Amino acid sequence: MTDRAMPPLTSLPAVIIAGGLSSRMGRDKSALPLGSLSMIERIVERLRPQVSHIDVNTNAVPPPFLPQDVTAFPDTVSGHLGPLAGVLSALRHTHDHYPDMPAVITVPTDTPFFPKDLVSRLAAARMRPDDIAIAHTNGTMHPIFGLWPVAIADDLESWLLSDDKRRVRSFIARYPMVAVEFPMIETTAGPFDLFYNINTPADHVEAERWLALLEAEER
Repeated sequence: MTDRAMPPLTSLPAVIIAGGLSSRMGRDKSALPLGSLSMIERIVERLRPQVSHIDVNTNAVPPPFLPQDVTAFPDTVSGHLGPLAGVLSALRHTHDHYPDMPAVITVPTDTPFFPKDLVSRLAAARMRPDDIAIAHTNGTMHPIFGLWPVAIADDLESWLLSDDKRRVRSFIARYPMVAVEFPMIETTAGPFDLFYNINTPADHVEAERWLALLEAEER
């Protein structure tokens, strides 16, 4: 396992995991509109102040519209093996394109309200080079909101290709994991989890309502 020190927080790269089939939504969630932006554009906008580079893991052909400085790349293993295939691809991509970086941040493509201090808090919580830092709310794990050491890529690939269930939590349990708790936020409509996940058309309608409320309260 590498013993390289963590770089300054905002120098970490990030990968948006968008390689899923979006079966419950019935369409590519990355291109789904949310307010005036697509989901992927909104996530890029929220991530950009927090990291040095943003790229997107997607198997969509053609890939969704992206800003010029954001690169799209597919899974490095075939067969749609779940979200950890996206994490593996992020690790390989980071090793190849940002070789000085010992870790990478991942976020999913369907959770657009995540905290503006996500990266700084994940990075600050990590004490050892092989720690995986994962966001939690009220004890609930959000496993794709994570900081992953690049050095675990070979082990992750071997596990993906040999474990039939490929549960994210089962793989994380193989390593020291730091649970980073993020609070609910208080709004005029009650508490809101910034890790609100959009999986279905009904979730999308609800997200539009929350977006309007949150933007109004920020003004």
